[in-house]
Amino acid sequence: MTRRPKLLVFDSGLGGLTVFSEIVRLRPHAEYVYCADDAGFPYGSWKEPELIDRVMKLMERLIADHAPDMVVIACNTASTIVLPYLRVHWPELPFVGTVPAIKPAAERTRSKMISVLGTPGTVARDYTQNLIAQFAGHCSVTLVGSKRLARLAESFMHGENVSDVDIAAEIAPCFKEESGRRTDAVVLACTHYPLLVAEFTRLAPWPVEWIDPAPAIARRADHLLAERFGADPAGGQSAARRAIFTSGASPSAPLAAALARFGLEWSTFAPSA
Repeated sequence: MTRRPKLLVFDSGLGGLTVFSEIVRLRPHAEYVYCADDAGFPYGSWKEPELIDRVMKLMERLIADHAPDMVVIACNTASTIVLPYLRVHWPELPFVGTVPAIKPAAERTRSKMISVLGTPGTVARDYTQNLIAQFAGHCSVTLVGSKRLARLAESFMHGENVSDVDIAAEIAPCFKEESGRRTDAVVLACTHYPLLVAEFTRLAPWPVEWIDPAPAIARRADHLLAERFGADPAGGQSAARRAIFTSGASPSAPLAAALARFGLEWSTFAPSA
């Protein structure tokens, strides 16, 4: 096929931009719609049945409005809870989800001490426990459920002041020492967290590898697109890249500037009644 594929990238907020940017690196000529469900943020506070209902209804509208060729669920919470329902409801539409990068962390650690930094819900779910049992049984794994980091990342992207003290307090439990060994790899199990990785690196008590799943998600999306559309064409102009917010609110000047750095233009979205 010669037409440009259209991708819908979906997250509860701005964290999915970390995934979006990696996909754009591999597919710069695709058309993109980025949807931030800021009216429902944060997803960690929702009960599962209500979250499933919310995301399914939103997806009905987004798919009807934009007719994407692929949907990327750039959110760990939505991926683990809602993705199976999405795939059943739209069996012909490829959905790519987000998985905590526990396998690569377990492969790359030298000390055999890794931490998984996510929301409280993500680190507590059986899904995460199963990944640890499958891929990291030979490691000492510390699970850290942060209640504040996603909000801090959102504030950061809105141009608000974010305290070093607050960030340091949220990442501190990731750093463990025992028997002459210490943590050397931290899985970023929320797509919001790579937005703050420069701050994490600066504030960490010692150097670690911060493992972001976004590049692997982008490779998976690119592989599926290649099967249907072939390789991304060389040269030519980029297609539209639009960002919509389910609250219907227009972005502040700092947020608009941040979106522009990702190559996104804000587009209106009328909230459902």
